[in-house]
Amino acid sequence: MAAAGRPGTGAEDLALLEKLLGLPKGSKYGAQGERKVPVLQTNNGPGLTGLITIAAYLVKQAKKDQLLGSTAEEKAVVQQWLEYRVTRVDGRSSKEDTRIILKELNIHLEDKVYLAGNIFTLADILMYYGLHHVMVDLTVQEKEKYLNVSRWFNHIQHYPGVRQHLSNVIFIKNRLYTNAH
Repeated sequence: MAAAGRPGTGAEDLALLEKLLGLPKGSKYGAQGERKVPVLQTNNGPGLTGLITIAAYLVKQAKKDQLLGSTAEEKAVVQQWLEYRVTRVDGRSSKEDTRIILKELNIHLEDKVYLAGNIFTLADILMYYGLHHVMVDLTVQEKEKYLNVSRWFNHIQHYPGVRQHLSNVIFIKNRLYTNAH
């Protein structure tokens, strides 16, 4: 099965990641179960299952291990945000869940450039893909309410090779103030 669907679905996210990493096309992604868990059929044996497992495999295939973190702490933080993507972002079922996720991310990103601090990682890439359709639908006021998420998201969408065919999410950068004296 070829990757299809909107960003935020495992197979589509993996196809985008594969292209970003500069890997040759040709991987066959499928999905299994009610939750459409991604599956990759490898050439040498059993298939791989799960977004995080397959994404880490692709990163290692591309020899870009730095995207998984360099130190033990960075690797743990990257893993933490990858798990958050799968359990919280992919598992959300209501507008309230989405609001809580955006609030949690907004607090976390208050003093950080990237999810893992000051380094761009796989967590940023997969969180961007997982949140793309959410950010597209936010109003200007909602984007301003989650200013740290908006700053981070805008930064990631302009990172070379990340956005690809996904729509550019517009953020208003200049606020106009009137002098009401």
